[in-house]
Amino acid sequence: MNFGSMPVAELEGKYSELMSAYKNFQQKNLKLDMSRGKPCTQQLELSMDMLNNTEIKAESGLDCRNYGILDGIPECKTLFAQMLEVDEKNLIVMGNSSLNVMFDYIAQCMIHGAGATPWASQGKIKFACPVPGYDRHFGILEYFGIEMINVPMLKSGPDMDVLEELVKDSSVKGMFCVPKYSNPDGTTYSDETVRRIAALKPAAEDFRIIWDNAYVVHDLKEKTDPLLNIFDECKKYSSEDMVIEVASTSKITFAGAGIAVVAASDNNIAMIKKRMGMQTIGFDKINQLRHVAFLKDMNGIRAHMRRHAEIIAPKFNVVLEAFNSELSGKGVASWNNPNGGYFISLNVMEGCAKRTVELCKQAGVVLTPAGATFPYGKDPKDSNIRIAPTFPSVEELKLAVELLCICVQLAAAEKLLNK
Repeated sequence: MNFGSMPVAELEGKYSELMSAYKNFQQKNLKLDMSRGKPCTQQLELSMDMLNNTEIKAESGLDCRNYGILDGIPECKTLFAQMLEVDEKNLIVMGNSSLNVMFDYIAQCMIHGAGATPWASQGKIKFACPVPGYDRHFGILEYFGIEMINVPMLKSGPDMDVLEELVKDSSVKGMFCVPKYSNPDGTTYSDETVRRIAALKPAAEDFRIIWDNAYVVHDLKEKTDPLLNIFDECKKYSSEDMVIEVASTSKITFAGAGIAVVAASDNNIAMIKKRMGMQTIGFDKINQLRHVAFLKDMNGIRAHMRRHAEIIAPKFNVVLEAFNSELSGKGVASWNNPNGGYFISLNVMEGCAKRTVELCKQAGVVLTPAGATFPYGKDPKDSNIRIAPTFPSVEELKLAVELLCICVQLAAAEKLLNK
């Protein structure tokens, strides 16, 4: 029965029942952490054979133990070119962290500019931020003092009417986004949204979109979400310079020892490589060799990712089945059912997210902080909670989500009863 339509006496009884169940959980002394989207040990074990590769020479004969090849060995560029559907000349293979690539790019824009003028010398600058979104994107922008402007996420992606209006302001210099299986909603941008993004006419000539394609091959189901190639669409509007795409193998092979790449236009690749020449003589080519030998090609990547899905899809199902069983029809929450990615986005009753997270923590389950999916940690509705099912075991997850469902209902009952 919908909590909002329950008679007060009945809701009081429900609250007492929930509180009793909650206190039982507190006595279990749980210590479960679901705060980040981390691969579990089983997923990491899938890539252990990669460490058996002892090859030290690239196909060209280059000794990968030595200096050289600033933008990555050719065979590794070929692999990522297949994955991102871009030309090899428009790729740079970097270190292990796409987050580092994004941070570094923003730093370069601040100091030297995305075009001719450093952003830092242009006064107050702003970024459009699809919300709910990825907290680390917001962290980068806050670190550099870039003002963040919320752009609501729709089922098709960012609200393009809002975004098209925002970019008329020349102080709006860019947008961070996760276009496929977005963090946390699991939304994949529709064809129309990708086309409208490519067709943007920003007032700022140095406007840049950081196209964080973190989950490009991270499908959970047979039914997968297609995503239009942003660069193909940009070519139709001569807007290729507007997009900087990043991706990595962090959730494909080893989260702490993968490979990150950046894909961009000819102009942007040339600019990034010129600046890189002052930073490094080259990234870890031995690791690049290992990845190529292990993954081989797109067929190899797809087969490997199916093994990942076999491990984590049941965990997503545990969460979704519990939500459907315990929360449906009660008017206390809604959630997404993604075809891929790493998260489930739970929207609890307005004003109840912080309380729900607090209740879970007090009973031994740590969730992503409420508000983290919005700039400055401020969710205007105090409603969204990012659920990360991948790291705990199935048995741990069953316990955690049982507690979570109790806490969602408790927080809603408290609000309705003014407790």
